Amino acid sequence: MGTKKILTKKQRTKRRIILFAIEVLILLFCLLGVFVWQKLNQIERDEEIPEEELKINELTATTKEVLKGYTNIAIFGLDNRSNGSLDSGNSDVIMIASINNDTNEVKLVSVYRDTYLDTGDGTFRKANAAYNRGGPKMAVAMLNASLDLDIKNYVSVDFRAVSEAVDLLGGVEITIEPEEVELLNSYTRTTAEVTGKKANYISSAGTYVLDGTQATGYARIRYTAGDDYRRTERQRTVVEQMVKKAKQTDLATLNNIIDVVCRDIKTNMSNSTILSLAAEAMNYELVDTHGFPFESHAARVGTQDAVVPTDLEMNVKELHEYLFDVDDYETSNIVKAYSREIINTTGFTRASTSRDDNPLDEVGTKDGTETSVSPQE
Repeated sequence: MGTKKILTKKQRTKRRIILFAIEVLILLFCLLGVFVWQKLNQIERDEEIPEEELKINELTATTKEVLKGYTNIAIFGLDNRSNGSLDSGNSDVIMIASINNDTNEVKLVSVYRDTYLDTGDGTFRKANAAYNRGGPKMAVAMLNASLDLDIKNYVSVDFRAVSEAVDLLGGVEITIEPEEVELLNSYTRTTAEVTGKKANYISSAGTYVLDGTQATGYARIRYTAGDDYRRTERQRTVVEQMVKKAKQTDLATLNNIIDVVCRDIKTNMSNSTILSLAAEAMNYELVDTHGFPFESHAARVGTQDAVVPTDLEMNVKELHEYLFDVDDYETSNIVKAYSREIINTTGFTRASTSRDDNPLDEVGTKDGTETSVSPQE
């Protein structure tokens, strides 16, 4: 039986000081947790989307195992011409943020808003209509079913959220081309009208530090060479610059951004999920961005100006290679069926579009406006 060690008065005092310091640290961490939790509670929270409504395709065991190593989040930017209306609207920004859980590398893929896809209800039309017809649930289901993904979480923002975040970061540095000047000023004006912010204009091409309203206007520019392809590049440029500035900013500024922007966000992610992502935020590295489809053809399908994937199956293979480093990916039966339907409707394959220089072809649809399909294998 051991003997009890008797501490001296000095040792007892030292131990009390150490215990007190530990208690203070624990209290500070608890207070910080409550502080962050309260801020996160400002976010408009959506209920978790039931698994059966996510339209995750029957994926191979290998694909499921690969996807476990990544966190894929859908990001929607809504063009509602109003603030805080995040339940519906055309999602003129559709992005997939794919986080490699082992390396913390992040890749961003912009899905062109005009991409001709099954929008989630068995009807083919432009991708940005999915959110307007069925909110984030239908938009996420569209991405999962059409691209063989397993996205469960989304974040939706509007003009004001982007504008305010950029302003709090002190602006973003963007090079404006000559053909963009007039369009930038026009979109800046309309963005200011929606957000209630001041509109500042530029007079010539050059490199500028754009404020929030200008940066949002820049991301909306569409009517130049490259059309929607170029617009998604602009959107990703703004995001890249915001990430760069955020990683260099101080805690007080980040606190202000959280305070302001949290009120302009809608998501179905829980506070615990957001906190787990936030814990690694400063370690994340945005390594690359790309647009989807990788290969496509601009065409008028019925009454719609659309971006037709050529073909969808090949594009999905390339997407999985790009995001997940998977060679020789085998698409699901659903994607194969969608791909056949798009080819049958538009007549475009990868081989056929390589010989056609016409930027916008007229192609028919079964009913003149949109097509319907229920793919079964």
